[in-house]
Amino acid sequence: MAETTGSDPDCCVVGGGPAGVVCAMLLARQGVRVTLLEAQEDFDRDFRGDTVHPSTLEMLDGIGLADKVLAIDHVKLTRMSLSTADANVTLADFSHSGMQFPYIAMLPQDELLELLVAEAKRYETFTVLMGARATDLIVEDDTVVGLRFKRHGREESLRAKLVIGADGRGSNVRRLAGFVPVKASPPMDVMWMRVPRGDDERPEAMTGFRVGRGRLLVVFARSGQWQLGYIILKGTAREVRSEGLDALRESVAALAPELSERMTTLDDWKSIHFLSVESSRVPRWSRSGLLVIGDAAHVMSPAGGVGINYAIQDAVATANLLGAKLADGPVTPRDLEAVQNRRELPTKFIQWVQAQLQKQLVARALRDEPFSLPFPVKLLAGTPYARTILPRVIGMGLRPELVQF
Repeated sequence: MAETTGSDPDCCVVGGGPAGVVCAMLLARQGVRVTLLEAQEDFDRDFRGDTVHPSTLEMLDGIGLADKVLAIDHVKLTRMSLSTADANVTLADFSHSGMQFPYIAMLPQDELLELLVAEAKRYETFTVLMGARATDLIVEDDTVVGLRFKRHGREESLRAKLVIGADGRGSNVRRLAGFVPVKASPPMDVMWMRVPRGDDERPEAMTGFRVGRGRLLVVFARSGQWQLGYIILKGTAREVRSEGLDALRESVAALAPELSERMTTLDDWKSIHFLSVESSRVPRWSRSGLLVIGDAAHVMSPAGGVGINYAIQDAVATANLLGAKLADGPVTPRDLEAVQNRRELPTKFIQWVQAQLQKQLVARALRDEPFSLPFPVKLLAGTPYARTILPRVIGMGLRPELVQF
């Protein structure tokens, strides 16, 4: 028999990633009694996305948190380039985009989450349970009225007016709700790795795509490190591993020769994190008493690094549309559908943009033949105004969300 955990909240948010933490914080800010469940005991995950886009910074600035977030040690990404054997072109220039925050902030996600949870704890209506893994939904008359979870070896339960699944691309809540995502087929998978970054190495000088014959590398600056994404054809990870770690190091070094000496720091496969790239979304985000947001509703490919920021925008829209209603009474299925209606078009749009980037850049680069710049890339590279379009699309998205209370 599962134990009931204290007093029941108005809302239970499952998942302590960016979507779940921001959603819970903003609901608590409106007086909603909210309990956040995080399956792990801490927020430290290696190779989580660390990109905080202008849209998120603008939202945080609106509630007085941007300065605190930017006090975390971070790197400002202002420009993205593409380098081939005979060309170096600028794909995106944030510095001339006219945005309030004309850069992407690269900062440790665990520190961001810890800061936001600390902010949420300022509200008496907020509770966080670490090490709590959702195991089942409580359903009565076809309405979700709570959930069961396991924490520290014990079965426990909570009843709530609303359960929000924000538990990522492998969402357990989504599975329990019976939502089946419709998947696209990106042409790539990614092997992530990190090597040391010198104090004199400027982020804007090296950040971007490196293209060789049939090979593609993306380089991002982090505090004291370069994060490298070695992009491979979908389903070829086993083949890459079979060729050996030395072959991988040599291939990466050929694309980024200035980092060749540092490739020796990758001394075993444990230092290489494999990401099976996926792009998908569920046709239906809600059922009576339950809503999924962020990666639980739509998995983004890493193209543009937008996943975190779209998840946060879902969270903001959820708090804007549902917060007052949750504080005063129950929410209806139509209320929940309003969240999907608000966020589905921006999600479809950015997934289309990602698909074009993958088709025009990634798929071409991974062919075993000389690489030539596709026309859209030539347009971006050759027109200063055009170079500001991609930063606005990636940095702000379609209809960015700001806190409305």
